[in-house]
Amino acid sequence: MFKEFRDFAMRGNVIDLAVGIIIGAAFGKIVTSLVNDLLMPSVGLLLGKVEFSTLALTIGESQIGYGMFIQSVVDFVIVAFCIFLLIKQLNRFKPKKPEEIAAPSADVQLLMEIRDLLRDKK
Repeated sequence: MFKEFRDFAMRGNVIDLAVGIIIGAAFGKIVTSLVNDLLMPSVGLLLGKVEFSTLALTIGESQIGYGMFIQSVVDFVIVAFCIFLLIKQLNRFKPKKPEEIAAPSADVQLLMEIRDLLRDKK
């Protein structure tokens, strides 16, 4: 059982996935800092010194922190956009598949046969 687990854990896909998760977590911290420390204070300043993290709706004794939700949405959009750009750039380096050649239409086939017959006649 230990050997099977070791073989599973050492497969290339599992290691690649682990590296991706670790890098993704570190990237997430960078983006969170970017949003919390640079973008949201700038947006708040433009909107009249509003700090989004403190925005909340109080109903009775409950407090709904919709400002934190706004920050989370901005975090997600930035991370998703960065990943989109990264994947788009990585796809440029993939070898392109040769395009499948479509079979010629019936008209084109007939013209090709006529051409071949005329060529053979010479």
